[in-house]
Amino acid sequence: MTTRLVIASVQANPTVGDIAANAAAARRLIGEAAALGADIALFPELFLIGYPPEDLALKPAAVRACQDALIRLAADTAGDCAALVTTLWPGPDGRPHNAVALLQGGEVRGVSFKVDLPNYGVFDEKRIFVAGDAPGLFEIKGVKVGVPICEDIWGPGPCAALKAAGAELLLVPNGSPFRRTSDDERLTVARERVAETGLPLVYVNQVGGQDELVFDGGSFALQADGGICMSLPMFEEALACSTWDKGAGGWRCLDAPVTDWPRGPEEIYRAMVLGLRDYVRKSGFPGVLLGLSGGVDSAISVVVARDALGAEAVRAFMLPSRYTSRESLEDAEACARATGVKLDEIAIAPAVAAFETMLAPQFEGRAPDLTEENIQARIRGVTLMALSNKFGLMLMTTGNKSEMAVGYATLYGDMCGGYNVLKDVYKVDVYEVCRWRNANPCYGGPAAPIPERILTKAPSAELRPDQTDQDSLPPYEVLDAILHGLVEEEATLDEIVARGYDGPTVERVQRLLYGSEYKRRQSAPGVKIGGKAFGRDRRYPLVNRFRDKVSD
Repeated sequence: MTTRLVIASVQANPTVGDIAANAAAARRLIGEAAALGADIALFPELFLIGYPPEDLALKPAAVRACQDALIRLAADTAGDCAALVTTLWPGPDGRPHNAVALLQGGEVRGVSFKVDLPNYGVFDEKRIFVAGDAPGLFEIKGVKVGVPICEDIWGPGPCAALKAAGAELLLVPNGSPFRRTSDDERLTVARERVAETGLPLVYVNQVGGQDELVFDGGSFALQADGGICMSLPMFEEALACSTWDKGAGGWRCLDAPVTDWPRGPEEIYRAMVLGLRDYVRKSGFPGVLLGLSGGVDSAISVVVARDALGAEAVRAFMLPSRYTSRESLEDAEACARATGVKLDEIAIAPAVAAFETMLAPQFEGRAPDLTEENIQARIRGVTLMALSNKFGLMLMTTGNKSEMAVGYATLYGDMCGGYNVLKDVYKVDVYEVCRWRNANPCYGGPAAPIPERILTKAPSAELRPDQTDQDSLPPYEVLDAILHGLVEEEATLDEIVARGYDGPTVERVQRLLYGSEYKRRQSAPGVKIGGKAFGRDRRYPLVNRFRDKVSD
C-alpha cells in the first residue's frame, strides 16, 4: 500500500451529447494528469455525456455510446495514472445509471452508481436514473477510496456507509450548478460529511454553461479536520494536483493550490459571461446581435456579449422611434464605442406609420393605448429577428427578472431572442453588476464601458411621451424586495407587509406576477443566478386563480 497519493482534480467543461469530443478531452486530460505525476484523475459528474443530459439519458443509443466510449478510453489509458471517469451506464433492465468508473491498467476495473437522486429545483433525476444500492468503493494502489457522486454527500447515509466499508479518502465528482449561495452551501455540506466520517474529501465540480445552467467549478479539498487545503478557480477550466500523505492520523494534504473566489456582483457577472459564451459556441452560432436602446439592461448585455465573445462577434442596432430621446441615442453610441461593437441605426418610423395606416379603419373611434406601444416593440422584434436570420447571428433579448416577473415586456417584441443573460437578475442587481464592471476591466475589455448617465437616468421603455418605468411599476427597490419575498421565499403577503410594504402594492405585485406566467413560458432561456429562476426552479400553472390576501 502506498503512503503518498497525488490526486488530479479535473475541473473541465464537457458538451452535452458530444460523447466523442468529451472522451477525447478525457483522454487528453488523463495524459496531462499523468505528466504531472498524478496517481488518480478525478472527473466531474457524467463527464462523457455531459451534465445534465435530461431525457437524452433515456435514449438507449446514447447509453450504448457512453459505454463504448468508456471501454475505448480505458484501453487507451493504460499508464500509471488511474482515472475516475463518470458516465451513463446501463442496468440489467437497460435503464440508465448515473455512474462512476475506475479506469486502470487499460481496463474498466469497476463501476458504481449514484445512490441519492435529487428531485428538486433544477434536478429531475428520479425520473431518469435508477439509483444504486451503495456508493462506490475502489482500491487504487492499495488505498480504499470512496466515491460518492454529488448528491450522495448532501445527506449522511452514503458517506457513513463508505466509512464503515473501510474508505480512507472521499473523492466526489459533482455537477453542481451555480447560484449565488452555492459555494458556501457546498462547503457546509462537505464539512458535515468530513466531521461525521473523519475522512478528508476532494470535491471536483464541472465548469461551463449548459442551457440555463452555469457550472462554476470552484473545486476544493478538505483536510480531515474540515480545513480547506485546496480551492480551484471559479468559472474557468483547471487541472490541478493535490499531494496527500498517510501518517498515523490518516491522510493529510501536503500541497495544493489555493485560489480566492469571487463574490457579489463579480460572480454574477462571470456567470453571465460564461453562460452566454458556452450557449453561443456550443450551439454553433458565429456571434450575436441585440438592440441597444441607451438603457441599462441593453448596455450591460452588450458588455457581457463583448466580454464573452469578442467585439468582432457582436453587432448592435439602435431602432429609434419618434419617442426615442437624443440622450438615448448618444448613450447607445457611447456604449458601443467603448466596447468596440459595431452599431447601426434603423428607424422604425416608416413601419409604425404603415401599421397605423393599415389598422386605422379597425381602430377608428378608439383612443391610443398600450396597443400602439406594443406595436412599436413588435416592429423592433421583427426587425431584429430579420437581421438575425440574414446574418446568422443569435438575437439576445435583454429583459431583467423584475420585468419578466410582472410582465413588463411585450410578447413577440422585446421578448424576441435566443438567450437572455439578465433573465434571473433583478433590476437592483443589474445596477450593482454595472457598477462592478465599470470599476473592473476584465476579459481584455475596457474600464467603464457603460456611460454614467445610463446608470443615473430614470429607466424608460420610451414608447410614449415622457414615459418612465415607475409610471407603471413601484420603485425598483420596492418592487424587487416584494418579488424576492414572493418568488425566492414563497412568503405570505402578510409576512411581506410586516416588513414595511404597502398592502395594496403587495397585492398588485402578486397579481402581476401570477398573471404573467404565460409570457414567461414563452421567454428565451437565460442564465440561472439565484435560488429560484423562472422556468427551471419555479413552475406555476398558466391558468391559476389562487391569490393570497393581506389580512384585514
